[in-house]
Amino acid sequence: MQPTIEYVMAAEDLRIPGEGILIGDKIYSGVTLTLDNCLLPLERLQQSPSAEHGLSADTEEQLRMRGCELIQAAGILLRLPQVAMATGQILFQRFYYCKSFVRHCAEMVAMACVHLASKIEEEPRRVRDVLNVFYHLKHSKGKRAQVPMPLDASYISAKAQVIKTERRVLKELGFCVHVKHPHKIIVMYLQVLECEKNTKLVQTAWNYMNDSLRTDVFLRFSAETVACACIYLSARTLQIPLPDQPPWFLLFGASEEDLREICGRILRLYSLPNVSLPSMLKEVDQCHLALDARIAKAKLAGGGLLAVGTPTLDVPSSFSPASKAGETDAHHSPRGNTLFSALRLTSLSVFRRSRSVSSPLRSVSPTHRQKISRRDREREKERERRRERERDYRR
Repeated sequence: MQPTIEYVMAAEDLRIPGEGILIGDKIYSGVTLTLDNCLLPLERLQQSPSAEHGLSADTEEQLRMRGCELIQAAGILLRLPQVAMATGQILFQRFYYCKSFVRHCAEMVAMACVHLASKIEEEPRRVRDVLNVFYHLKHSKGKRAQVPMPLDASYISAKAQVIKTERRVLKELGFCVHVKHPHKIIVMYLQVLECEKNTKLVQTAWNYMNDSLRTDVFLRFSAETVACACIYLSARTLQIPLPDQPPWFLLFGASEEDLREICGRILRLYSLPNVSLPSMLKEVDQCHLALDARIAKAKLAGGGLLAVGTPTLDVPSSFSPASKAGETDAHHSPRGNTLFSALRLTSLSVFRRSRSVSSPLRSVSPTHRQKISRRDREREKERERRRERERDYRR
């Protein structure tokens, strides 16, 4: 007997550049387990689904900011922790890099993100409470007397829509809903820099971090880089010197170019014009109509092709052969109808015979049938005796 020789190969030897991992004679894609945030590639960030549907970049930026502000306000009224509100805003930003504002209502997605984030951060809130809060935010402007949300058919429909939208968010994100927040990272970095006792610096960096949630910086950079950018911006604003020989942010793996880009996106929030919500919704409706018109035109020009390129199937109006009895082609001649009738009668007779055979009383002999009936009578007499004993006991 010859000794067997085992070959042990490292994972690096099995990996094929740009393709995956070779196991046996098959190639498998790699699996990565990480707690870092999901960062989108540059091509996805440059061309969002809303831009592909004709929505302008300024309107999309305004809608993202308004949606995040709505989530923040709803989280305050629901008494959610800041971590849960930050999770909801990042999920909102991620979803609209998968889907378009033209196809999905921003308010409904915001409600779904609040409800989902409350469960992710172990601070669950009822759908009823989420609907009440958003109804309050929508109808409270300029009114002192608040009218509660009526419990009618519209409420039931809205509740079902929130649950459905939450499932859609989970599906589009691939159930990857983990979010790494830079709240603790800011405090830790300031402790390393020995600036944690400067409460004004800590609070300013914290405020910039909360404002950055209304942008898409968490989809472009890691949480550590965003934390460095918030400290960098707050130190510049308060004119507090930090170590620069070498620069302090190099210690945390950040570059000055990334810090400047994040600071520019945060400061841009404060210079955006105040655009009315009805005008933005009007532009979204116009893009929606234009998109529907393009899809209908492509469907007509494509010869039965849908917008996604799927061929349509001509479904017959009825699958019953009897509905085609009036046709006189070769396949549906009177002879064919007669044959079908004969087959139908034969199948009915077989069905009746099978039903008679399957009957429990007809499948036994007469003697055994008498035993069954005698047994049933004895059981009935036993039930009568039991009832009489219960009546006597009650007396």
